[in-house]
Amino acid sequence: MRLSVMFLKMVARLAALSILLFVMAAPQARAHEIDPAISDISVTPERVTIDIRLSLESILAEMDLASITETTLSPVEEIYDELRATSPETLRAELDEFWPRMAQRIFIEVDGERITPELIGASIPEIGDFELARTSTITIAADLPEGDAPVRFGWVALYGDLVVRQVGGGEDAYTAFLSDGDLSEPLSRIEIRTESAGAVFLRYIPVGFEHIVPLGIDHILFVLGLFFFSLHLRPILFQVTSFTLAHTITLALASLGIVTIPGSVVEPLIAASIVYVGVENIRGHTNVKARTALVFVFGLLHGLGFASVLGDFGITASHFAAALVGFNIGVEFGQLAVIFVALALILIAVRLAGFAPLPEDEQPVRQTQVMYRAVSVVGSVIISLIGAWWTIERVFF
Repeated sequence: MRLSVMFLKMVARLAALSILLFVMAAPQARAHEIDPAISDISVTPERVTIDIRLSLESILAEMDLASITETTLSPVEEIYDELRATSPETLRAELDEFWPRMAQRIFIEVDGERITPELIGASIPEIGDFELARTSTITIAADLPEGDAPVRFGWVALYGDLVVRQVGGGEDAYTAFLSDGDLSEPLSRIEIRTESAGAVFLRYIPVGFEHIVPLGIDHILFVLGLFFFSLHLRPILFQVTSFTLAHTITLALASLGIVTIPGSVVEPLIAASIVYVGVENIRGHTNVKARTALVFVFGLLHGLGFASVLGDFGITASHFAAALVGFNIGVEFGQLAVIFVALALILIAVRLAGFAPLPEDEQPVRQTQVMYRAVSVVGSVIISLIGAWWTIERVFF
C-alpha cells in the first residue's frame, strides 16, 4: 500500500507539471490539419497537363509538410504568415522566381526519364480571412517524347501528401493518394487508366489509418478519453463500436452532400466532446450504457470532421461505398492502435512499479486498479485542458 501511495504522489506531481507545461504551451496549440494537395492530370499522346490545388505559401516558405500536421509546428511559420498576408500579384511574382527550384521537385517520368514541367498558369485568391488557409491553383504542363510509354507523376516528400486524379475517364478513372514522395501508377497516353472497387477499398484503408495516426490529433485524444473510462475490455469495445457506427453514418451523409454543416460549427463541438469525456472520466462515471449512447452522439460529430477527407479526394459515385468502407476500416485500425499502445504503456508502468502483470491474488489487482485510476485521472485532466483550449480557439480565434 505504501508503494501505491508513493506512486499516487508521483502522479500528482506529474499532473501539476503537465498542467504547467500545458498553460505555457496552450497559446501555440492547434489541431488543424494540413490538407493534401489535389492534382487533376490530363495525359494525351503528345502532352501532359496538370492542375494542382495547394497551399502555395507553404511551398514558397519551403515548409516540410511531410513532418508536421499544421503550420504552427514549422520553424518557418513566420515566413508562411508573411506570405499568407501577401497580395495575389506579389505572390505570383514570388512563384515565378521560385519556379525553377520547385520544378526540380516535381516528377514527370516517361520510361524512367524525367521531364521538367513548365508553369503555364496560376490562380491565387485574394487574402481574405487570414486565419484560414488560402488554396491556390497552379497549372503545369510538359511535352512528351515520341512513343507510347506511359507517364508517372508525383513530387518530393517535402511537399507532403498529394492526391492524383486522372480527368476524362468517368466514374472509374484512376485516383491515388500519394505520400513520402511516391509516384502514381503508369498512366497510358492512349486510354484512361481505370481501377476496380476492390483496389479503391484497399487503397483507402491506410488513408483512414493515417487520418487517426498521426494526423488526427483531436481524434486521438478522444479515443484516449474512451480508454481512460475503464480498464475493462467490454466497455471500451462498446464505446469504440458505437463511435465507429456513428461516424460512419455522418461521414457517408456529409460526403454525399446530404448533410452539410460548416467546419466553424463542427470543429468547436469536436473539441468540446474531448473536454466532456475527460471531465466524465475524472468524475468516475460508471454507467456504461449512458456513456456508450453519449459516445454515439459525439461520433456523429467526428464523422462530420472526417467527411472533408473523402470530399477532397473527389471519389466517384461508383466507388464511393468501397472508399467509405476502406476508410472506416483504416480509422478503426487507427483507433485500436491508439488503445493498444495506451494499454501497453499502462502494463509497462505496472511492471516498472513492481506489480505482477498477471496477479495471483487480489492485492496486486487492487494496486493495478489504483495505478490505472491515477493515470486515467491525470490523462483525462490533460485531455480536458487541451480540448478546452481548442474549443476557445476555434470559437473566438
